[in-house]
Amino acid sequence: MRIAPNYSKEFEKIAEAYEKSGGEVSKLLDKRVASIIISGDKIIGLNSVDGVEIESGKLEKGVWAKIKILKDKKIEMPIHLCTGFLGKEGEQRVDFDFTVEDGANVKFVSHCSFPWSTKLTHKMFATVRIGKGATMIYEDAHFHSENGGVTLISDTHAVIEEKGRYKNSFELIKTRVGELKVRMDVDLKKDAIAELNSKVRGKKNDEISIVESLGLNGEGSRGIAKSTVVATDETHARIINEAFGNAPYSKGHIECTEITKGDNVDVSTLPVLKVTNDLSELTHEASIGRVNSKQLNTLMAKGMSEEEATEFIIKGLLG
Repeated sequence: MRIAPNYSKEFEKIAEAYEKSGGEVSKLLDKRVASIIISGDKIIGLNSVDGVEIESGKLEKGVWAKIKILKDKKIEMPIHLCTGFLGKEGEQRVDFDFTVEDGANVKFVSHCSFPWSTKLTHKMFATVRIGKGATMIYEDAHFHSENGGVTLISDTHAVIEEKGRYKNSFELIKTRVGELKVRMDVDLKKDAIAELNSKVRGKKNDEISIVESLGLNGEGSRGIAKSTVVATDETHARIINEAFGNAPYSKGHIECTEITKGDNVDVSTLPVLKVTNDLSELTHEASIGRVNSKQLNTLMAKGMSEEEATEFIIKGLLG
């Protein structure tokens, strides 16, 4: 990928933020790697490879992109998506439309970085269509500012056709959250498989809302929705995991793990299971509690302070 000269300085700042979030800038510049670089309301870099079709354009205060993986194509290297915002205040919207045609296989690595924002609203809306026997993996990591001034709204709707596979992971654990509203819902057809996984760490007065929903609508479909949230200080967190068993021999499992640390946290989790076909099987696990005291005492006995031991356990949980 080549960056236009008029965007070179802007790319340097976006690259700096990208590396803070854990991304590899070299991947964005590798011609063998399909990638999109978004800064504010414009795309400053775009590269495609064989088997990948990309269209893009501008929105009011944002951009849109349609990414299609052609039938039976196996994309060897992950497609990299880099989204950044250099201003301190503003609004950014990104609309993605992903199509993975029958038999295709692809992995996306997405990093959204807003380390300098003090009052930013970022909205991401994604539509995902996965064809018969196709596979899509989407890993989304966020890096926000430490002042809590970022509001993130993320909404993903996916349809997985017969024997398709979909794995979506969302992670915001390195910085403050600010305000977070994440929703992922999946419509699974016959023998389709999905895994939804969220990991979030809240600090100070962060606000967290996560809804993960599995629609087991095809015979033999399977899905798991898993959320792990660490809430400290005065964090408020509301987690809802849903599974709807609407087809024979479908199986769904939801798992919510919330760890609290602080006298003023406010955390709730709600598992929702609904069966409309008596041959469907749904299960759930849900827990809210402090750091495991036995693990804490073991680490403290080895010389760690309580704070060090707590941090060690939390990093292990979110790792």
